[in-house]
Amino acid sequence: MTKQISFNLFEMNTVGHISHGLWVHPENNRHRFNDLDFWIEEAKLLEEGLFDSVFLADVIGTYDGYRGGPETALREGVQIPSNDPLLVIPAMAAVTKHLGFAATFSTTYEPPFAFARRASTLDHLTKGRFGWNIVTSYLPNAARNFGLDDEVAHDDRYEIAEEYLDVLYKLWEGSWDDDAVIRDRENRIYTDPSKVRYINHVGANYRVAGPHLSEPSLQRTPVLFQAGSSTRGKQFAARHAEAVFVGGTTLQNYADNIADIRRQADENGRGGTNIKTFASAVIIVGKDREAGLAKAEEYRRLSSAEGYLAHAGGGGIDLAAYPKDALISDILAAENRRGRDNSPQNRRYAPGSTVGEALERITRFDRNPFFVAGSATDVADAIERWVADTDIDGFNLRQFVSPGSAEDFITYVVPELQKRGLYRTKYEESTLRERLFGTGNQRLFDEHPGARYRGGAHLQDGAAIATGEPIGARS
Repeated sequence: MTKQISFNLFEMNTVGHISHGLWVHPENNRHRFNDLDFWIEEAKLLEEGLFDSVFLADVIGTYDGYRGGPETALREGVQIPSNDPLLVIPAMAAVTKHLGFAATFSTTYEPPFAFARRASTLDHLTKGRFGWNIVTSYLPNAARNFGLDDEVAHDDRYEIAEEYLDVLYKLWEGSWDDDAVIRDRENRIYTDPSKVRYINHVGANYRVAGPHLSEPSLQRTPVLFQAGSSTRGKQFAARHAEAVFVGGTTLQNYADNIADIRRQADENGRGGTNIKTFASAVIIVGKDREAGLAKAEEYRRLSSAEGYLAHAGGGGIDLAAYPKDALISDILAAENRRGRDNSPQNRRYAPGSTVGEALERITRFDRNPFFVAGSATDVADAIERWVADTDIDGFNLRQFVSPGSAEDFITYVVPELQKRGLYRTKYEESTLRERLFGTGNQRLFDEHPGARYRGGAHLQDGAAIATGEPIGARS
């Protein structure tokens, strides 16, 4: 195997992301997440370790489905308290030159126009190192936070997301020409009005006149990440995503899902090689095998089963409310909550599993297929096998202690992967999209649906500003 493997640090602007209970570890600095120095130190460390990016997760509600309320989540620090992931990126970018930043933002509740400007601003400030993880929010509490009684139905969320993306592509790709900003001091013209246009989008969910408020950034459209495991989610990913977080329970399952995503991308005319695939990996390493295994045992001892159950219950099933021999499929069918993915491909629960089996799986971090603990050689062997068996492109590295998990990976694993030619020895690209697809690929590929709006093409009612036409003049 010769391809280099991508690694992102899996993060969240919170005290407890997905390694529940580990905030009590004496070497953990998670309690400093409110401190800007925490993020600055992390960014410098990751750049020294030649990471692809820091990947920032987010939710806009609390996990209150377990035991009928948010008490467990609050007590255990399960993604609450938490802060906005976008706001730490400029500080991290200021102390780095190469590290990428991928942040989660939902298409379900907040309108697209304001986010378009935020994303363009971040792409400008990072000099083209920004990526967006597209999500459709699933927590019932999130729906109530934005004035709804319950979640938006699963497939309806994706219909909203389709139009959301269409609006953003029109703003990012079609509203401004590349040469619209001329900065002509002699004639006192900063921007040529004939090269900026309204988008006049009118759809089922949004009416957006434009023009986009930001001039074109290096990437224009940020790198598009998405996690889609349901049938509808994979269709969405195959159409829009440039990097996909795939789900699965076995190496073969991951391999099949990766092949399916790439097949669907081909069918969409995008080309399967224009999508990179990622998964979360649990990698615990020490100076030798015994040290790595000892760390894993320590993390098991400090892990909180209650924390994991609160996390699982927030958007899925309250497992504590059912007998252990009950079938998950029967519970999903009986509850049939409108916002949930009730499909057989639901990656949270293996087909045919019982509540007891789900409890065992959900409350443990040391489960296959992407788990390894031991020496640097053990870890590198496992990573090499995972990639060879699934054709996956990279991993989000899970943290147990901060900054210790990243430090251990950089100290022990990176040199071993470099020896095998599987990890970069220096940064060679300037933007995040180039990091994924090679130098020179700063913009969306021509085959991507967002590219169709370049130069104002396919804007049904787009009007150049220089025409003097008022907003909404065209029907």
